[in-house]
Amino acid sequence: MTRFVLIQTSHPGNVGSAARAMKVMGFSELVLVAPRFADVLCQEETVAMASGAADILARARIVATLEEALDGCTFACATAMTPRDFGPPVREPRALFAELAAAPAESAHKLALVFGSERYGMSNEDVYRCHAVLSIPTHPDYGSLNLAQAVQLLAYDWRQALGGFSVQARTADPRLADAVAVQGLLSHLEEALVAVEYLDPAAPKKLIPRLNQLFNRAQLTVEEVHIWRGIARAMLKQSAALGATAATGKTGSDDAA
Repeated sequence: MTRFVLIQTSHPGNVGSAARAMKVMGFSELVLVAPRFADVLCQEETVAMASGAADILARARIVATLEEALDGCTFACATAMTPRDFGPPVREPRALFAELAAAPAESAHKLALVFGSERYGMSNEDVYRCHAVLSIPTHPDYGSLNLAQAVQLLAYDWRQALGGFSVQARTADPRLADAVAVQGLLSHLEEALVAVEYLDPAAPKKLIPRLNQLFNRAQLTVEEVHIWRGIARAMLKQSAALGATAATGKTGSDDAA
């Protein structure tokens, strides 16, 4: 179980954005502690910024205290930048998450990721209730993160520690052209190169074998062979048109003479 806890949020858009950040990483439990607006979960801006994660908002709970929000959790991680004179150890998220994820299933923690308000962060009292403080490694000169950005980063790192999601291909694997198709292309291209007088058929040298090696290295797809043959057809068509124009002009000159 993973629970995301937002303390005293003031901007509805951040709640919606946090819900979206959770959903894309496969998490669903959201608890708000004393938000500024009691109806924040159903406000128009919240729903708009959730962008498809309305189900997260529908299941979210609002409680009065962090103690209530952490009920049932066995390990709570605070997100706070302000140094404390004492309190839980400060950890880098990925290292800590790797340790938590490596625990046997029977002793796995019920994790809570706790985020403070946009303006004030987390109070000392709230931090002291947690087992660790997570410090997202940002640029040393500027470490200010939007609430939803912080949720997204930690949700991603925790999901990766749990095994992550496989990348789903959005396009089909290309079909490679076979040897017959490549040889057909070479013959077609040779004809076109002769037609445009780039290749001398009486002294072809090694142009076609070199093109053969180039196409083999490129591992042409079926679609790429079609493109190249289209180029060859266009070359032949243009060459024939120029030849016909030249022949017409010559005939006209003879007639005039």
